[in-house]
Amino acid sequence: MTAPVPEERLREFGAIISRLMRKEDISRAEAKESWRQICAEEQPELQQGAFLAALKAKPETLEEIAGTFEALYEYDTVKVPIDTPEPIIDNAGTGADTLKTFNISTGAAIVAAACGLYVVRHAARAVSSNCGAVDVVEALGVDVESDLAAPKQSIEQAGICVWNAWLPALHPAFISTARVASRMRFGSTLNLVGPLLSPTMPAYKVMGVPSIEAVDLEARILRELGFKRAFVMHGLDEAGDRGIDELSTLGANHIAELSPDGSIERSVVLPEELGLRRARYEDIASSRDVQREALTLLRVIAGADEGPRQDIVCLNAAPLLHVMDRAEDLGDGVAMARAAIRDGRALEKLRDWVRWQNAIPEAGLRTFDRMLAQM
Repeated sequence: MTAPVPEERLREFGAIISRLMRKEDISRAEAKESWRQICAEEQPELQQGAFLAALKAKPETLEEIAGTFEALYEYDTVKVPIDTPEPIIDNAGTGADTLKTFNISTGAAIVAAACGLYVVRHAARAVSSNCGAVDVVEALGVDVESDLAAPKQSIEQAGICVWNAWLPALHPAFISTARVASRMRFGSTLNLVGPLLSPTMPAYKVMGVPSIEAVDLEARILRELGFKRAFVMHGLDEAGDRGIDELSTLGANHIAELSPDGSIERSVVLPEELGLRRARYEDIASSRDVQREALTLLRVIAGADEGPRQDIVCLNAAPLLHVMDRAEDLGDGVAMARAAIRDGRALEKLRDWVRWQNAIPEAGLRTFDRMLAQM
């Protein structure tokens, strides 16, 4: 049984919340200590939820987000060494965007891995989206609930894996906050930091964010945390009113690229500049059903869907190939991604992923084959 928290500690934490509610910034050290207390379950759930809401509403500064990352990585992330012949790259979206789409970033990861990259993901079940990446790949046969040996084996053997952010074996101290976050229906600092808490800590990152304002902020966070190269994006719809934490085929894309020298270059790219037709939101929208989402993704990876969904998956595979110097630019990356789908490499890569990230590979492959039969 957890010992009672001293009243003084509760009041001190409450004072931090009050400052945030007054739109006052807290220091990096204060943010780190606040999150340490959350990880250690030294604060009740009511105070945890209030802290998350107040920090988000203010909103967060670079120093507050860096302190959050330091606490969650130091106190609540198991480190897993891996052995790959090339550097790994991580791709993830933050969620909390205004347009909910099918699982584009997972498709992009599979296609990029089929082109020879080593792609690691740190993802979760659905919180602020309809169907989380973990839910979808689980429906395709990937084992997301096994111990850490399975994803380690998968990245080393298949060139792709996913770390389940809600797995206690990976984030053992985060049970209390995970419980709070799973009940929230709004984005929080966890959306900005959670995708960065990979146990492998890759030096290369492609990351979608929930707003145009977050593009610059996230790029500066990645620089502050020591990433070597990164690509941060937010895509808009045709009217420019709503957006996705991906590159968009609906409208303009706001991008920030972090180079090894620490410089950050901003740009805006339109889909037609890359030879892509503009899509309608209905073409890429989430169905809100995990099984249907999994089948939608599978049809794209198998080459059965050559329309707007394939376009946007290839578009989002392109930054991974560009950051890792496989593609000269985004247009080249789109062409490489499309070729990997059409010649069957993407589907075979997905099958390899199911085989290697599984405590019982035969069971995962049976699930995968059943899904193929339903396409």
